[in-house]
Amino acid sequence: MKKAIIIGGTSGIGRALAEKLLENQWVVGITGRRTELLHEIKKASNNHITIQQHDITDIDTSDTKMESLFKQLETVDLVVVSAGISEINQELKWETENKVIQTNVNGIAKVYEYVFSKFKEQGHGHLVGISSIASIRGNRYCPSYSASKAFQSNYLEALRCISKNEKLNIKITDIQPGFVDTPMAQGDGLFWVSSVKKASHQIYLAITKEKRKAYITKRWRLIVWGMKIAPNWLLERL
Repeated sequence: MKKAIIIGGTSGIGRALAEKLLENQWVVGITGRRTELLHEIKKASNNHITIQQHDITDIDTSDTKMESLFKQLETVDLVVVSAGISEINQELKWETENKVIQTNVNGIAKVYEYVFSKFKEQGHGHLVGISSIASIRGNRYCPSYSASKAFQSNYLEALRCISKNEKLNIKITDIQPGFVDTPMAQGDGLFWVSSVKKASHQIYLAITKEKRKAYITKRWRLIVWGMKIAPNWLLERL
């Protein structure tokens, strides 16, 4: 029976994906900041989910919290990093920018580093990062968020290059969702908003196929194509 850990599995995509893995006979562990919520989820799953309190912004304790969950599950085949925050901040308030950076850059990078090293030690593993379509270009409404997601996507690509170069049995998948119906989807005029159920299903399929990169939902690849070729003057007017 395969075993998976969801970092940030108490809500949104992370929680839905944990439930999807359980349905498909995976052994699942999840992390989250709120201890009470973790225990509620464990109880609701009839104790089929292993839990670990973990605030990824607490860099000094991050490895210890991860190690505790790895030891409980013994061998881990899959880690999905679904933690992160999004803030609209066109005014560039530093407190907000710094909060996003500490979570989406420092916190996420520490988890990536630990998991990759752990997989290298045990000889196999599949690391999945939930980045975003926002990683493709800068976004004036949420500068630190789009920049942090670009960081995550590039970091995952770098880890894939290391794995290939060193001939490691470590798979790396970059999941790039568009708008999904969660509290992170902020702003007016959102389009192509996917349900959490549909998004988690497509993410699960991408995981089983061990894809390098997957856009969620699939039609967002059209937007990605357009964003990549859009001239700067058009981007600046959006």
